[in-house]
Amino acid sequence: MAGAMVLAGCSSTSEPDSPPVDASALAASVTESGVVGHLEQLQTIAESNDGNRAAGTSGYDASVDYVAQTLEDKGFDVQTPEFEFHKFDVHTEALRSGDRDFDVRALSYSPSTGPQGLTARLVPARKDDSPGCEATDYDGLDVTGAIVLVNRGVCPFAAKQQVASERGAAGVIVVNNEDGPMSGGTLGDPDVGKVPTGGVSKADGAALEQAGGDVTLTLDTTTESSTARNVIAQTKTGSTDDVVMVGAHLDSVPDGPGINDNGTGVAATLETAVQLGGSPDVDNAVRFAFWGAEELGLLGSEAYVDSLSDEQRNDIALYLNFDMLGSENAGYLAYDGDNSDNVGEGPGPEGSAGIERTFTEFLQGNGIAADGTDFDGRSDYGPFIEHGIPSGGVFSGADETKTPEQAQKWGGTPGVVYDKNYHSATDTLENVDRAALAKNAAAVAYAVGVYAESLTGPNGVPVGADREKARATE
Repeated sequence: MAGAMVLAGCSSTSEPDSPPVDASALAASVTESGVVGHLEQLQTIAESNDGNRAAGTSGYDASVDYVAQTLEDKGFDVQTPEFEFHKFDVHTEALRSGDRDFDVRALSYSPSTGPQGLTARLVPARKDDSPGCEATDYDGLDVTGAIVLVNRGVCPFAAKQQVASERGAAGVIVVNNEDGPMSGGTLGDPDVGKVPTGGVSKADGAALEQAGGDVTLTLDTTTESSTARNVIAQTKTGSTDDVVMVGAHLDSVPDGPGINDNGTGVAATLETAVQLGGSPDVDNAVRFAFWGAEELGLLGSEAYVDSLSDEQRNDIALYLNFDMLGSENAGYLAYDGDNSDNVGEGPGPEGSAGIERTFTEFLQGNGIAADGTDFDGRSDYGPFIEHGIPSGGVFSGADETKTPEQAQKWGGTPGVVYDKNYHSATDTLENVDRAALAKNAAAVAYAVGVYAESLTGPNGVPVGADREKARATE
């Protein structure tokens, strides 16, 4: 992480090479064609590298090189610091009950059953308000040596398999809580995995429960040490005591090219950087980050944030995160900084409410009434929030279902997930909603412009002593 440390501690001495940044003008300069041009490059990279851009692969390395070169050409200070991670590979995924085969996906970092598989009786866990999250969920159930069938939701996958393991289970099958296959699930770390853990669709979960009896689960997996790179690029102008940090994860899942997830976030962030330039006339330095291994558990962003000293973290005024901006059945969602929706994990750190308003007011001005989305820990804002850094962003939705009310105000199809191509081979440029992408990309640029110019005002974030005080209480 030496490269990241250089950028974290540098001073801005360059003279601006352009007029003062205007947020609305910056938003207007980030066009659909400019953003799609980057997506075309990422699609080509995936097609040339086994169909994906996953961390630890040649496709990811080519993505890093493309982003870094684009930023260097625009005059940014660019570093590509390495971090270590555990590369997870799946050799066989199979599930059989009686004479029927079911589609099963190994959760990343699942322990292996070995090529021979694991045969055991199937025991459904209780379907309560916290399915499989507490030891008491198994009271009265004998799961010793069994494969537990448990619903997704409420707590992380890692917690579900941990609890089942402690009650004596030999394996876990997590049932998706939305229509469609289980995709992209992770235990977060190989040291966390206790028993082989896979995921199935809601329909297959119901069929497995009805069939009962013994099942054979085969998850032949391996985990090995590897390295990947983040891309960190900072303007040469603006105060480095009040950094506006902007991030998007650069990796895809192994199953597809990752053009919506998260090529769209990358493309909008990158085009914003291109239009801003490396030496803009701004009050606050802007630091762009393109994270590796997000799909394995936010590993690149965690490595970066953990590498910084307390002083360097305190220099980051806020963090803006962009992950999926062009879902096929798109929503218009802004991270719920003030917890006004009163669901999930609660509000973000002080200042997050103002960031949310910056996005919702911009979208409202463009005829879009955005909904909130919870800080549920599924993207790279997580490590920043953990350290009290106010965060926000926009999001077009993943595997959640669009409601009739949302379809009425935004268009699209109610009762269908935002992105049926999520974590699959069909996550291609063809299936990106370009109109939604254009609107969200403009919101990206607008927010960057707002905070690059000023951190104060009704939608501001804590500065100076107020920042230190706010973070001391987190």
